[in-house]
Amino acid sequence: MLEDVALMAAITILGVLQQAYFSLQVIYARRRFHISPPAVSGNEDFERVYRAHLNSSEYFPMFLSTLWIAGVFFSQALAFCIGVLYLYGRHKYFKGYSESALKRLRPMYFSAAMLWVLIGLASIGVLNQLSSQYLGYNPMTAARSYVEL
Repeated sequence: MLEDVALMAAITILGVLQQAYFSLQVIYARRRFHISPPAVSGNEDFERVYRAHLNSSEYFPMFLSTLWIAGVFFSQALAFCIGVLYLYGRHKYFKGYSESALKRLRPMYFSAAMLWVLIGLASIGVLNQLSSQYLGYNPMTAARSYVEL
């Protein structure tokens, strides 16, 4: 059982560490730009760091849920690879947005694409399981046998 989820657990830990890193960057930016809590405005450089953190935090639950569903119902290895790419895109997004609002765009589109891939894999995996369980038809097995012809 544990071998079936170890890669996804590793990506989850990396994602949590990434979120912690982003949170620390907000703390450092508060100190650097003299923005005391609860204020979240007053300096554009701080606001970009804050928004990058907030945006990443907003997407994190969607990432985690689709990562695990895709890994359990479709492919752990593929979910792991897409998860690594997603976290890489989020890192580039955070760094880019911290420097300039325009530098966030390419990594934002990249990480969004990786999230959509996870959503697609999760959906296919769950639909395949439901079809197999309730209709007695496994589309993925049928597709594999069709490709082997």
